Amino acid sequence: MNSSVGISFQNAEALLRRIRATDYLTVAQLFLIDNFLLSRPLEPEDIKPRLLGHWGTCHGINVAYAHLRRFYQGDDNFQFVLGPGHGFPALQANLFIDGELETIDPKATRDLNGIIYICKHFSFPGGFPSHSSPLTPGVITEGGELGYALGAAYGAVLGHPGKTVAVLLGDGEFETGSALASLNFNYLLGGDSNGRALPILSVNGYKISGPTVFARKSEREQMEMIRGFGFEPFVIKGDSPETFQRVLGAAHLAEHPFIIFKNEKGYGGPFEVGGKRVSGNFLAHQIPLPLAKSDPEQLNLLENWLKSYHFEELFDGKEFKI
Repeated sequence: MNSSVGISFQNAEALLRRIRATDYLTVAQLFLIDNFLLSRPLEPEDIKPRLLGHWGTCHGINVAYAHLRRFYQGDDNFQFVLGPGHGFPALQANLFIDGELETIDPKATRDLNGIIYICKHFSFPGGFPSHSSPLTPGVITEGGELGYALGAAYGAVLGHPGKTVAVLLGDGEFETGSALASLNFNYLLGGDSNGRALPILSVNGYKISGPTVFARKSEREQMEMIRGFGFEPFVIKGDSPETFQRVLGAAHLAEHPFIIFKNEKGYGGPFEVGGKRVSGNFLAHQIPLPLAKSDPEQLNLLENWLKSYHFEELFDGKEFKI
């Protein structure tokens, strides 16, 4: 584990390149059945006949996962729990890039064939499910809409001193009784006989059909609520690698840390579709371009969205350059 609070330019750039790569693969999984590297202009035939999945939470997952992976690199006592399991294409993109998916599915090779395989078969009959499931390495349950991710994290550290479990929670998930009740474990699982949980609340402001309650509180109300459960709150705003790594370093030294990660829902995706704001709105929650196969304007928006990641700089057709 790297517990330093600084980060070099090279490491910051590597993190940003990784996040771009996982964002691209996330979008490709959601939409594409062909033309996975955009080697020619996107056509309706390249789009899946049924678009099923969730985009809005995925960029936040990719950011948090990349930073946690770097900070706790080499720490065998570290574990990650994903609350918003509906953002599964993001988790799968990370497991694919790290070669972990290939350990249980030899077709998921870290090359073009593997990219074709995971993208074509995501949320597809006989393929990968749209939500995290026990088919995924390390996954034991589906995810956070029932709010049990934080409780699962505390259960994982019970009786395991020296273990750290980071749990990413969604702010919609944070409205469930099970998630809020699990905050009380902070009082019950202290001492030297147990490990420590590191809750990270991804506050993107919206759930499937409207705003979240936590995001509508003032920052003072948010901090006081977290303090009231016995945690020391830390706030991250945006995607700065330096800030994220610095906060992880400070949280690592705290006794009962709780990170509030403020990010934009659907960041990187289309800002507006059909005259309605999508990015930074609840309309980014699922498929932000539901008519990409039949509407030329939405198809063009999708092509520009994919091109914005400049995936050709990150994957040369044979291997990743991240």
